[in-house]
Amino acid sequence: MSSENFYAHIIAVDMGYGHQRTAFPLRNLSFKKEVINANNYSGIPKKDKKIWLSSRKFYEFISKFKRFPLIGEFAFSLYNKFQSIPSYYPKRDLSQPTFSLRKIYSLIKKGWGNDLIRKIENKNKEIGKSLPLVTTFFVPAFMAESFNYSGEIFCVICDADISRSWAPLNPQSSRIKYFAPNSWVVNRLKLYGVKEKNIFLTGYPLPVENIGSEEKMEILKNDFLSRFLNLDSEKKCQQRYGLLIEKKIGILPQKSDHSLTILFSIGGAGAQKEIVIRYLQSLLEKIKNRKIKVILSAGVRKEVKDFFERKIKDFGLTAFLEDQIEILFKKEIKDYFSLFNQRLRKTDILWTKPSELSFYSALGIPIIIAPSIGSQEDLNKKWLLHMGSGILENNPDYANEWIFDSLRSGRLAESALQGFLNEEKLGVFRIKKILADFLN
Repeated sequence: MSSENFYAHIIAVDMGYGHQRTAFPLRNLSFKKEVINANNYSGIPKKDKKIWLSSRKFYEFISKFKRFPLIGEFAFSLYNKFQSIPSYYPKRDLSQPTFSLRKIYSLIKKGWGNDLIRKIENKNKEIGKSLPLVTTFFVPAFMAESFNYSGEIFCVICDADISRSWAPLNPQSSRIKYFAPNSWVVNRLKLYGVKEKNIFLTGYPLPVENIGSEEKMEILKNDFLSRFLNLDSEKKCQQRYGLLIEKKIGILPQKSDHSLTILFSIGGAGAQKEIVIRYLQSLLEKIKNRKIKVILSAGVRKEVKDFFERKIKDFGLTAFLEDQIEILFKKEIKDYFSLFNQRLRKTDILWTKPSELSFYSALGIPIIIAPSIGSQEDLNKKWLLHMGSGILENNPDYANEWIFDSLRSGRLAESALQGFLNEEKLGVFRIKKILADFLN
């Protein structure tokens, strides 16, 4: 079987959306266009699934429990200590493994993940060649190395900064290689002891269907120009940056191809759906007067979809469904990601907690930053603010005021431009080239 149309085995984990969303744009590089979930694949041993399931359930519980005053915050703060990211300065050796990392390796030593790696090796026999293994979560990379996987091992990082858990137990002797989304992660991996030759700065793998070709980025540019008109209602940014936009991106059209649209993405655990409803209630009159379209992302959780539908009915907005309000829901995760990426093309503002979606600001979509959950998201928020491509959310109850003030001032338009001009967009193309080099 020829390997010219595929480059790797793509591995994710079914724990929230982050690792699966990161793997989704890489699916076309994989054997049979398949993304394997390390914690939920056909034939996974019961003992392996039990380990994965316990960690997933705990994360979802603690994410939702955080909402409870005092006790929820206290419980989450204890959990957060175990995944905390040390300050970058002063620069120092941070290669000493943590307790949680040692625990992961102790489970692997007892056989956790051996079945997964053996199944991937069987796929290599079917192909007649050992393909690289590319995972969007660190644990499968550790498994592959521990069980002597025959091909190259790569790990795609999906946060703007990372904890020590992402680097292997003995980084100096490890052969695991990393695709880093930004220079922050590159430098962090070095502090954790990862060899420089094993780190590749690629940028985050954004969906190709939102970009177009590597050379022209025609889809991305056309979508940005139309979006910019909605974000710059007073044309203040056009006055300041019009020539720059024309030179770097293209000529602005006379009119946008869609109405002002905000997409609310609440994350896999559904922990922030109540905040979205506060936004929705504040924007009622704007929706009824067709000043704004709202997209509510329920993901693959039917209970979240049903919750949104009940609230829409309570607010008397049922007549506006599909026209001015849309609920994004699909039963299958791959169908949801496809629909989400499609709707992003006509989205002007993305409201989300600072998850892996922070990197989608590179598409020229300004981020309204919802409250973060955990130290990794705290640092994603810091990165967004540093890049100038996101703004902190204000009181959701007055969204009808401050969002439109930000539009009139040109602040959101400027955030969109900052993300487009200064952030990496071509992660998939760069990862493909690196994998091709290792295959040749």
